[in-house]
Amino acid sequence: MTDSTALVMDNTSDTADQYDPAHDFHSLNAMLNLYDANGNIQFDKDKQAERVYMTGHVAENTVKFGSTAERLAYLIDNQYYDKAVFDQYSPEFLDSFYDRIESEGFEFDTFLGAFKFYTSYALKSFDGKQYLEDFPQRSAAVALELASGDENLAVKYADEIISGRFQPATPTFLNLGKAQRGEPVSCFLVRIEDNMESISRGINAALQLSKRGGGVALLLSNLRELGAPIKHIENQSSGVIPVMKLLEDSFSYANQLGARQGAGAVYLNAHHPDILRFLDTKRENADEKIRIKSLSLGVVIPDVTFELAKRKAPMALFSPYDVERVYGKPFADISVTEHYDEMVADDRIRKTYIDAREFFMTIAEIQFESGYPYILFEDTVNRANPIEGRITMSNLCSEILQVQEPSVLNEDLTYAHVGRDISCNLGSLNIAKAMDGGLTGTVSTAIRALNAVSEHTQMNSVPSIRRGNDEGHAIGLGEMNLHGFLAREHIHYGSEEGLDFTDMYFMTVAFNAYKTSHELAVERGHAFKSFPTSDYAKPAGQGNYFDKYTDGRRSLEPRTQRVKELFEHFAVHIPTVQDWGELRDAILRDGIYNQNMQAVPPTGSISYINHSTSSIHPIASKIEIRKEGKIGRVYYPAPYMTNDNLEYFKDAYEIGWKPIVDTYAEATQHVDQGLSLTLFFPDTVTTRDLNKAQIYAWRKGIKTLYYIRIRQQALEGTEVQGCVSCML
Repeated sequence: MTDSTALVMDNTSDTADQYDPAHDFHSLNAMLNLYDANGNIQFDKDKQAERVYMTGHVAENTVKFGSTAERLAYLIDNQYYDKAVFDQYSPEFLDSFYDRIESEGFEFDTFLGAFKFYTSYALKSFDGKQYLEDFPQRSAAVALELASGDENLAVKYADEIISGRFQPATPTFLNLGKAQRGEPVSCFLVRIEDNMESISRGINAALQLSKRGGGVALLLSNLRELGAPIKHIENQSSGVIPVMKLLEDSFSYANQLGARQGAGAVYLNAHHPDILRFLDTKRENADEKIRIKSLSLGVVIPDVTFELAKRKAPMALFSPYDVERVYGKPFADISVTEHYDEMVADDRIRKTYIDAREFFMTIAEIQFESGYPYILFEDTVNRANPIEGRITMSNLCSEILQVQEPSVLNEDLTYAHVGRDISCNLGSLNIAKAMDGGLTGTVSTAIRALNAVSEHTQMNSVPSIRRGNDEGHAIGLGEMNLHGFLAREHIHYGSEEGLDFTDMYFMTVAFNAYKTSHELAVERGHAFKSFPTSDYAKPAGQGNYFDKYTDGRRSLEPRTQRVKELFEHFAVHIPTVQDWGELRDAILRDGIYNQNMQAVPPTGSISYINHSTSSIHPIASKIEIRKEGKIGRVYYPAPYMTNDNLEYFKDAYEIGWKPIVDTYAEATQHVDQGLSLTLFFPDTVTTRDLNKAQIYAWRKGIKTLYYIRIRQQALEGTEVQGCVSCML
């Protein structure tokens, strides 16, 4: 049975996602969007909807068992659960373990949280008509596999997940513990080099990785441009667009039998000669021969591009074919900013010119139409990169930033040299609940859980990804519910106190993440492979990664009294200069186990089941409207919002893009990878406004930009008057 077939079995249901007229949970949930007679939001109606859904639809369609032993035996014997996972534990432990999680009395906070879990995550019978586990039982299965037989770790993992302090990413939470499953990895990044063998391998990787459930990003910057020579014969290359079409078809084909569409992204350097044609593929009126419908686009922009636009200078586009011949390495591995003038002056490198300001205007125009492209600020990313080598691309959500190494292939597509590519082992903390729990222990447990995801991943179908994972043990600890936490504590998003908290919180998380990775290196007896050449291994005061915390260039204490009191109230210790110095010295002695530590994803579905605001950006609406399968509209209230604290729940469009960028800038300085940053604009926005926001983000040290969202005003008469959503 293939991985793709397994996912279909677990997630396709004839009954679970449609409205049952015998129950009124749908109408109760809809009342959340209507004010009561006193002008208040009816939060209680949504909770009633959750209870009716759980005690009615879910209870009636859940298979009942007499005991834990009976349940596990049935699920293992019928190939729902992986026998090897549960054989690592004694029957006595499993009985007490499941008794423990059941005694915690878990309940979903919202109807959508419950609905999302049972339609998208819960194990179902093979015909999709009955539920075989609830949220604590799904959490338990994940914890048991991550712990690999360690009973204490299994309990810790389960406690963190069920409490809501830590939430594994969708592929991990969906797949672990199951016999029929995909991989627990969120996404993959693959380089493509300028030869047919690498292109073929890239397409194969897109197919193999999509089959296993992960989104795939591919680098196109090294491919020769349209009209470039092949074997010295001029005007032979077709450029990057035909490769994009092949990749798009590959993702469409490997769609897991309709259960989940394959998802892909491609990245191209701004100074590639095909850059304007690349962007044109997303225009609404693009010719069907070049139009790209489902593939996501990302543009890699170096500092020099902004400088050229500032000077109103022409912008040179360089032939990757010629650059590789002259410099002896692929175009993506050359710093365009550093070598721009010498490449312009080198007659061996063919070049064309476009207007730099018009280039940025074109990006804004395309973003108006499609929300794309993502933007990676190349030099910002590489200045902050602690690992030897060059970061040349990102992923589908623009938060993964890791060094890759090109592979060399033989004519028969075997490897002459296996390079290094990237797998994304992700999970996120709920900031509010993590703070409630004291934070330190949650960070440590989460790092160990994500490291276990890495160690459970064997991507034999793509050897370069397997090598990257085996040597680097890279993980990405993310965050969500920043707006929910700030509002709960009566702090406005983007305010001085909000920025101060973000700074202190992310620094504290980083400290405890590195501390845990150091412990793992001691326990495993070695650091990640390239540690000796990283900034972590440089002497103190000589470019060591932790110098920024120990050299006095910045204060490590809260700037505001309110934030100082918050950390004291939750008994969360903010690391001092001495703490950082001691940790640095320990890492210089022993290393750290994980090459990369943090990455903040957009957090979609897991935010709903965890009752969190997504990622660290503001809410998009006080009452969010979603269309969910056959049930239609579902309403979701912002976490921690009450009728008494509505003033702290301004949405992202009201708050504006500048406070969002400022917030992300505070966090970015403590995150070794990236943060998925969406910018929100009112419907009055212009292309000039988009460009201003991009320039501001670049100057603030932001590493990447994800989607552009422009508020669409509802047509008059399409919403019920007096509803919460349309009165905002």
